[in-house]
Amino acid sequence: MADKEGAGEITTAQALEEWRDAERSAAVARRGRVAAEAAALTAQEAAEAAVATASAAAATAEAAKSALTSASMAEASAAKTASAARTVVQHTRGDVADAETDVAMSEVAEAEAHERYREASRRATERGTG
Repeated sequence: MADKEGAGEITTAQALEEWRDAERSAAVARRGRVAAEAAALTAQEAAEAAVATASAAAATAEAAKSALTSASMAEASAAKTASAARTVVQHTRGDVADAETDVAMSEVAEAEAHERYREASRRATERGTG
């Protein structure tokens, strides 16, 4: 049997060649579709990652704002504590000065009382012997 076909018809070899070309084209198209699907999935994952990153960035910014507010409050509290400490130191120094004055006055009063006792004792001795 010869490979000759009727007029306008293709030969078996030509049909086989067309079929092989079509198979190659279909295989390339399938690989392209798989690649496109993988790219679409990767793009979706990238979009989700971007949303997660934006959310994390917003949370970080909010935490930074809170930290700044907290630091400001701590600074104000420290300033008030320092002021209160200065006031306590000033009052304590005043109390120490008052206590020193009280001690000095008590020592003077003790010395005067001791002197009055000696004087009274001396007079009593003079009366008893004389």
